[in-house]
Amino acid sequence: MSLRHPNVVRLFGWFHDNDRIFLILEYAFGGELYKALRRSGFLSENQAATYIASLTEALAYCHDKNVIHRDIKPENLLLDHEGRLKIADFGWSVQSRNNRVRRNTMCGTLDYLAPEMVENKGHDYTVEFLFGVAPFEAESQRDTFTRILKVDLKFPSSPAVSLEAKNLITRLLVKDSSKRLSLQQILEHPWIIKNADLTGMCRK
Repeated sequence: MSLRHPNVVRLFGWFHDNDRIFLILEYAFGGELYKALRRSGFLSENQAATYIASLTEALAYCHDKNVIHRDIKPENLLLDHEGRLKIADFGWSVQSRNNRVRRNTMCGTLDYLAPEMVENKGHDYTVEFLFGVAPFEAESQRDTFTRILKVDLKFPSSPAVSLEAKNLITRLLVKDSSKRLSLQQILEHPWIIKNADLTGMCRK
């Protein structure tokens, strides 16, 4: 309830009965980004860059508040009536006074797990960087785990994606979390600067 950011769904309050807890949330008219992706097949580079920049700003804000989401995926990204991205579903999130404290809980969604989670190693806020379409999806759970651990990244031939976009993706999907781009480096990446519409975004 303490989070106040244009790209984070507001929690206004809650109440409960004997069986359930009810959350009073901001209404996201556009629904899930996942469903929008399913309808369109893929996003333009301008749309994708704008969403990534918005997500990056929101994650930086959450990390400043010592909140780690731990389940970033298109299903948990909503769109409001203006098409603005909103992070939702903080069910796996944790809040700590020290966001460098390493966690050991296996959580999140299989297709978006970071290698350190698959290996049952400690993880911190750097696990946030696996987002977007599932890059390591395979026919079985075991094969998906293997692809994640090997960072077996293959770009499909269609739709055509620019070299700058591929550069950003490959610099995010790195096994060693200390070598992944920081949130600030994402915002400074040439592909983001070239393609993202930053008007109206919450800037630090």
